[in-house]
Amino acid sequence: MPMYILERQFDVTQDGMPAVGRRSRSLIEGQFPEITWHHSHVTLGDDELVKTFCLYEAPTEDAVRAHADELGMHTLLSVYELVGDVTPADFPLDQS
Repeated sequence: MPMYILERQFDVTQDGMPAVGRRSRSLIEGQFPEITWHHSHVTLGDDELVKTFCLYEAPTEDAVRAHADELGMHTLLSVYELVGDVTPADFPLDQS
């Protein structure tokens, strides 16, 4: 199943994120069982509002967009389909 990275700008500070996370999980378990939320990287802007980079597994981009629309409290800035992963180990220095 395809994997997606979502870039989101939330309308809440870090203190508000537990409620947002619970709502997201509840929506997935209730309305979007075809979606798996793997994890999110959380950052804070100068305004103390939360920005996240989330990894989701879903059948289509439309499915993750529908979940985002239902979640609210944020702007979905970008959605990227993940096509692979690399680590530093994939690039040994002893090879040309």
